[in-house]
Amino acid sequence: MTDRPDVCYAHNGEVAIAYQVFGQGSINLVCVPGFISNLYWNWELPEFSRMLTGLGSFARVVILDRRGVGLSDRLSPKHLPPLEVVMDDIITVMDDAGIERAAVFGWQSGATHAALLAAAYPDRVAQLVTFALDPCPLQKPGWTQAWSRGEWESYLSELRRGWGTRDWVRQHVAEFAPGATSLRIQNWALALFQLSANPATAEAVERLDMETDIRAVLPSIHVPTLVLHRPQASTMSPEIAPFVAAQISGATVIALAGRDDPPYMGDVDAIVEEVEAFLTGERHGPGLDRILSTVLFTDIVGSTQRLAEVGDARWADLLARHDDLARREIERHRGRYIDSAGDGLLASFDGPARAVRCAQALGAALGDLGLGIRAGCHTGEIELAGDRVRGLAVHIGARVGALARAGEVLVSSTVKDLTVGSGLVFEDAGEHELKGVPDRWHLYRAVAG
Repeated sequence: MTDRPDVCYAHNGEVAIAYQVFGQGSINLVCVPGFISNLYWNWELPEFSRMLTGLGSFARVVILDRRGVGLSDRLSPKHLPPLEVVMDDIITVMDDAGIERAAVFGWQSGATHAALLAAAYPDRVAQLVTFALDPCPLQKPGWTQAWSRGEWESYLSELRRGWGTRDWVRQHVAEFAPGATSLRIQNWALALFQLSANPATAEAVERLDMETDIRAVLPSIHVPTLVLHRPQASTMSPEIAPFVAAQISGATVIALAGRDDPPYMGDVDAIVEEVEAFLTGERHGPGLDRILSTVLFTDIVGSTQRLAEVGDARWADLLARHDDLARREIERHRGRYIDSAGDGLLASFDGPARAVRCAQALGAALGDLGLGIRAGCHTGEIELAGDRVRGLAVHIGARVGALARAGEVLVSSTVKDLTVGSGLVFEDAGEHELKGVPDRWHLYRAVAG
């Protein structure tokens, strides 16, 4: 865990607003979180800490808890302030931190507050960045990209009954962060909800945000604006971000991979990189490059049963010979050996036909050792960061490989389409759901070549 910055308090009248200052750089960046937050607990989630540390690598960052929430003064749900007071709180924090003008980055309902701040205080806001900004969360005539009042009431009723309980948190994370449902994240979220607000306050804050409609305000924003969104996120229409960008003169909209609503879950490096590029004109990500590549996943079939048959020593020898054969075949087919997971491997290739042929050759070679494998290939854009690869294409390749049977090489339709003329022959393997990946995917079985 990264060392937490000290907590400071700015006083707007009798109410204390908690904030932290960290990072370095000539840019001042004010971060406005979503409907709940806790300055202490944010840093306990490695992904959240990574995002904040990344922002602090190029900017002097100020982040706050809104009044009534987190480490700021708690209030009766009946006394939650109107939006103009929320704006005053942010300005009060900026004054207390000695910031005359800053870039502002808001996410989820915090993006609404950031956008309002940019419209109302253009002399204090130099640039605006929003993530998952929903300008009108409630369905209205002519505005269908939102929950109906009935859907909101159902959600709020469940929130009121289940807030801070493990069952409710598990369901909440599954809905709003379907790519981040590990027990580790559930435990962090459980504590976040409990430490950020009580049930009545959480409901009151959500009701305030539900009724907020800033569509008419968007054209009044005249500062450089970046609109970030994940179009595959499950709770927001992918049409909302382009609508927002169209209402703000000169705004830039960028779609990011992932299905999680919070920016501090999923690929946080991509968010930091886009914010840095927008605010500074430079990118200083961790040696990150995006390239088109074909990923190959293989897995030894029945590895546990084989281990039981041959014993630990013989199995260790077989795995060593597996790895040696794999590296040689990957090198022969001009691929790059990325990683192994004991009984499987990941490799990348600059050509899809070479990836498929490598999988076939490896299957034949390992058969002589009495080992059977399954394999999957997919071609798409991957991200290189040192020795690591990541991106949606990597996840798709893994899911394709997991669906293969013993001795099979399954490929996505993209691989099949890009290998025309290669001499490879494929059979139709039907449409499939790939866990954690949107839509249905047509897969094919490599049978010759």
